[in-house]
Formats: sequence, C-alpha cells, structure tokens
Amino acid sequence: MTDDTGTVGRALETLTEAERAHVTQLLTRTRDDFLTAVEPLTPDQWAFQPGPDRWSIGLIAEHLGLVESRLFGQVERALREPPNANWESASGGKDALIATMLGNRETPRAAPEPVIPTGAVDRAAALGVFQERRARTLAFAATTHESLKSHTLDHHRPTYGTLNAYQWLLYIPLHHQRHLDQIDEVKAAPGFPPADGV
Repeated sequence: MTDDTGTVGRALETLTEAERAHVTQLLTRTRDDFLTAVEPLTPDQWAFQPGPDRWSIGLIAEHLGLVESRLFGQVERALREPPNANWESASGGKDALIATMLGNRETPRAAPEPVIPTGAVDRAAALGVFQERRARTLAFAATTHESLKSHTLDHHRPTYGTLNAYQWLLYIPLHHQRHLDQIDEVKAAPGFPPADGV
C-alpha cells in the first residue's frame, strides 16, 4: 500500500490552476490598465501634482517599477526560507485581508524609503523598468511549480503578519490596483492639465 500523504500535502502547497489563473489575470489586467491610462498623457499631465506632498502620475509610475522588484524579492525571500509546517494557520484568510486592506485608500500609508520615487527617472525609463519587471513576475506566475504556500515571510506591517509566497505574489497586482485608483484621483483633481488641443 502506497502512502500518498506527501503527494497530497505538496498539492495543497502549490498553486491550483484557479489560483494561477487568478494571479496571472490580475497581473495582466493591472499592467494593461496602467499602460492604457498613461499612454495618452501629455508631459504636463505626467508631471502634474495635485498638492505639494502628493505624487504625480510620473512619480506613481516610478514607484510601481521600484515596488514590483521589491515585492517580487519578497516572494524569492520567502521561497529561500525553510517550509513552515504551520503555514495554513499562519497565512489562512490573508488573501482576502490583502485585497481589503490594499483596496482601502481612505487610510494613507507611507511608502517604505527604498520605493519612494525620486522624480529623477524620465518617462521612458520609468515605463521600461516597470514593463521589464512585470514581464518577469508574469512569467514566474505562469510557470512556477514551487510550493509557494508552505514558504512564508512576515510583512513589516503587523496588520498583515505572516504571508506565504503566493500571497506575496498576489500582493503585487493588488498593490498596483491601489495606485491605478490613485491615478484616477490625480486625473480628477482640480487643475489637472487638459489634453493637447482641448
């Protein structure tokens, strides 16, 4: 009689086809929505800041390239950690928590110092960095067979606590959606420059 407990356990730790489809769809949609939102912007619109301490769309774009690399690095860091035997209890329910917390823009959250945009990156470079890093993330999500869920890493915000590597991967497009909403807010702000010819 064959003991298939190990096989079943590994199946629980790896992505289901539904999870893979979900995260790749989110990564693809947020990429496409972002590029669609910024492609027609004039230089004045790209650089417009709705307030003295508010980010322009250009600064948001720079931030997205920086944070894509940082968050994917968290996926890689989690995978270098030994498997967490208690991953199910430690990270259970966190998919929904991440979506809820990142979807709430009523509570401002300061970006960590390494991903604060400088404004020194031009438009072509910012978009190139973002697209290169998103392509890497998408390729990983579409092909990985790692046991993402059994490898965990603590978030620096205690509200999130322990996240597994799949949740760190999911965090990337959900964080991106937060900034797509921010881009809409910038466009709706008083004083946003008109399009050329308007």
